[in-house]
Amino acid sequence: MPVLPLPANEEGRIASLQSYHIFDTGEEKDYDDLTSLASAICQIPIALITFIDEKRQWFKSHHGTDFTENLRELSFCTHAIASSDEIMIVPDATLDERFADNPMVTGPTHVMFYAGVPLVNEDGFALGTLCLLDQQTHTLSLQQIEALKTLARQVVDKVELRRKVMSLEKANKELLNSNVLIQKFAAMAAHDIKNPLSGILLTSQALKMRFEKLQDESCMRLVDLNITSANSLIDLLDDMLAYSKTPSLLLAKKQQFYLNSLIKNLKTLLPVPENVVINLPEENNNLYLSVIAFEQIMINLLSNAIRYNDKEISVITIRFEQDNNFYRFEVEDNGIGIDEQHHKKIFENNFTLKIADRYNKKGSGIGLSTVKDLVTALDGTIYVNSKPGQGSTFFIEIKK
Repeated sequence: MPVLPLPANEEGRIASLQSYHIFDTGEEKDYDDLTSLASAICQIPIALITFIDEKRQWFKSHHGTDFTENLRELSFCTHAIASSDEIMIVPDATLDERFADNPMVTGPTHVMFYAGVPLVNEDGFALGTLCLLDQQTHTLSLQQIEALKTLARQVVDKVELRRKVMSLEKANKELLNSNVLIQKFAAMAAHDIKNPLSGILLTSQALKMRFEKLQDESCMRLVDLNITSANSLIDLLDDMLAYSKTPSLLLAKKQQFYLNSLIKNLKTLLPVPENVVINLPEENNNLYLSVIAFEQIMINLLSNAIRYNDKEISVITIRFEQDNNFYRFEVEDNGIGIDEQHHKKIFENNFTLKIADRYNKKGSGIGLSTVKDLVTALDGTIYVNSKPGQGSTFFIEIKK
């Protein structure tokens, strides 16, 4: 028997074939319908959808025969996938030197006629064939040949869809696992932070009782500030715990709040140096949004405005306006500014300007990316207008 031909880049073809995980899968009506249709159109009794690996030819669908696989060296389809032709037709195998001595021809199966269309995937690899077999000689009309090619493309579409679905399922599983890990980490971190905070709160309350007896008003004010900050942080951690168990609450749970009051509370959670001035809108506007999501947005923007400022007096100005459909915010600072080429990149995950802040620390590239994600989730948009040395203004628009 002549040496079997191999397709170009056989190693790549095998690797591509394996990515479909289709070998030894169960029967599927969609594939059986295609072989049944091929048999009826061409009036040939046996129609197969085959895939060929290193050693065997396996039949995904086998109309007109009970065979489910064959040895690769006996397979007519091995020649078809090695050919550059769109279809290989053998009218009489007994007269073809490639197959005259093949046991499939000389043995009980007595194959005489063969027609096979290679199943070429989107990467250009022939994975197998849609083929026809008979114990009699035949000729196919041009219409039958074109129909066979069309059906072969349908087979390729189905296996490509199968691979894409498996890839999406794998990605979805990895995403779910990642979300579970993040939720567990958030819950663990919140618990770990809450325990010492509760201790600080109890200690502060004990100190307050002592200072009340001593009538030390200045110390009383400091202790009251400490208690207020601790309570705010504990409330925030309680929200984090709730959202770690049910992430959808982060955006679904909307509340009424006053903008200026919320920002004043946030200032107690941030290290605000004495040379930093934060100007609020003249009116204490009432908003209806996800409080925790909006808090995270404002904490990040205010923190950046404080950290990346080299002026003697740092000025941060928050502006607000609204109409029937949108809330609009501006957070302006007179800091170091951002070059125009980076205006979009700063919202990408892990992108940093590699510039140290006033505390000689560099950013992680996570903050503004998270801000953009939160704004987008709130059905909003964010962009920046900035020039180096002249400060930055972040514009946020959120749908009501």
